[in-house]
Amino acid sequence: VAQREYEAPQGEVEETLARLWQELLDVPRVGRHDHFFELGGHSLLAVQFASRLREACGVEMPLRMLFSTPTLAALAAALPAAEMPDEPALVPVARDRRLPLSLAQQRLWFVERFDRQASLSYHLPLALRLTGALDVDALKASLSRIWERHEVLRSFFPDDGGVPYLDFLERPFVLPEQDLSMLPGDARSAAFDEIALHEARAPFDFAHGPLIRARLLRLDSDDHVLLVTMHHVISDGWSLAVLVRELGALYPAFRMGHSDPLPPLPVQYADYALWQRERMQGERLERDMAFWREHLSGAPNLIDLPLDRSRPPIQGHRGDLVRFDCPADLARDLRAFDERHGATLYMVLMAGWAIALSRITGQDDVVIGTPVAGRQRREVEDLIGFFVNTLALRVRVEPSTTVAAIVAAVKETTLSAFAHQDLPFEQVVEAVQPERSLSHAALAQVSFTWHNEPTGGTLALPGLTLAPVEQAMVDTHFDLSLHLTDVGDRLSGQIIYAAALFERSTVERVAELLVQVLHCMVMADATAAGALPLL
Repeated sequence: VAQREYEAPQGEVEETLARLWQELLDVPRVGRHDHFFELGGHSLLAVQFASRLREACGVEMPLRMLFSTPTLAALAAALPAAEMPDEPALVPVARDRRLPLSLAQQRLWFVERFDRQASLSYHLPLALRLTGALDVDALKASLSRIWERHEVLRSFFPDDGGVPYLDFLERPFVLPEQDLSMLPGDARSAAFDEIALHEARAPFDFAHGPLIRARLLRLDSDDHVLLVTMHHVISDGWSLAVLVRELGALYPAFRMGHSDPLPPLPVQYADYALWQRERMQGERLERDMAFWREHLSGAPNLIDLPLDRSRPPIQGHRGDLVRFDCPADLARDLRAFDERHGATLYMVLMAGWAIALSRITGQDDVVIGTPVAGRQRREVEDLIGFFVNTLALRVRVEPSTTVAAIVAAVKETTLSAFAHQDLPFEQVVEAVQPERSLSHAALAQVSFTWHNEPTGGTLALPGLTLAPVEQAMVDTHFDLSLHLTDVGDRLSGQIIYAAALFERSTVERVAELLVQVLHCMVMADATAAGALPLL
């Protein structure tokens, strides 16, 4: 974390900004000349900062403003030009009427109705190994409290004449237990694998619920595995971190006989769904649709990847993955590179992935799907629910364009897209009207995910050591999905690929190419993309 020579903030606005930066960036103090991104800020924290600023000062700060005036004093001087938010208040609404699904939920409801196999690929399984003296009653009480606390976990979707609406289960949460400890070693492992696979893959009943299930497996007196599976229609990656964090607070409290230590939630997901629908109409809706139409006008319908097998007539979702690392020296160089170019690491990595894809496809125009957390309001940061959205980012990689210019273009594209991120992906598809095919995903067949969402910290439960259990099955909605995670001194990567299309060796070569692209980028940012020595 880089802090410049300290000068105390001056005036109410600077003091408010300094307080918000301290809380978000977890630094002891912030001075007038400190720089948001040098203090550890990135795109997701910038979105969270904007939501806190809206709450504290009632102003709508575009992300672009933070990138153009990233020091505290400069941002405080620019803020008077920010607009007042013009949108309905996000508040609890009465449950005395039928409530709609969110726009993203409605899309998955349609998927479930017309393609059950595709719906299975939207399951979010979590498996935690608990080694040590487990207090089963405290665990059950903790999960029950989370079930009561987050209304969305109790939701299901009846329909009236083909129009779905929200309803909620009244019953308590159930955690079935299964004892495998009497089985011999190999049989126990086989039984565990079979149960874990069934828990992860068994279909959910949207019309009657629940859309979450859990099971506790006892492997030995001091060895348990907790399996939790949620459908994406009520959850997302951020939600898993919320669940883990709340479990970490509730279990020790209930184990000691104390009451629930968690603060009450200001709103529930159903309140957000109604707010979203009220907000996404009229001029705002037209503005977002016009942006995406223009952004994707004339973009290629299909990326020309070097497939090992022909594309089947109906897209499969079975995947596999290749792991790789960006070593510490490369990670360090990438961080220096992003500071030099006034970009975030996410933007630099997106540019690198676009250059790599351009080289393997021969296309100088690529569309990359990228998820955004969709939690632009402070009120929803602690909620379990389906907020994540996918943006289709278009990157032009002309062979004669320099690396520095491509990074600058990706930065510009990202900031513009983030300003229009509220329009759900399915509505973007409807606005753009690409040629549809059952054999591949619409708009983007490759994706990039930069994992910097809150992890919920390390889950620590008293008397237990915890470890995630690797899932045997991988699903994918894309041909190639690049995932990169900041793990301290290096970047950990994996490419999830459609098993119907690629051999593992091909994807291993793609990973090697990407690492080589990133090495070349940081060494020669004035070099044209087509001249990078990638062999």
